[in-house]
Amino acid sequence: MAIIAPLLRLAVASAAARTMRHAAVDVALRLMLILSAAIAGAVGVLCFTYAGLTILQRHLDPAEVWGIVGSLYGLAGVALYLAATRRRRGI
Repeated sequence: MAIIAPLLRLAVASAAARTMRHAAVDVALRLMLILSAAIAGAVGVLCFTYAGLTILQRHLDPAEVWGIVGSLYGLAGVALYLAATRRRRGI
């Protein structure tokens, strides 16, 4: 019986270490996917902004165009804020 307890502890410790290694790999993979999605989203927003600016600047003054784009991003920010805080406000 004195030999079985340390062997059981060793088996449990190695199983726990294996589980922790798998969890660490899973967390690293999820972090890389989230980071990649964030970078892709930022590039997409920049590309669409530049395309919109190019099209609008053909018809309007550059200051007016930046005002329009800034207003759109402001409205999007307010909408995202309200959506994020909806649960806390009890709606």
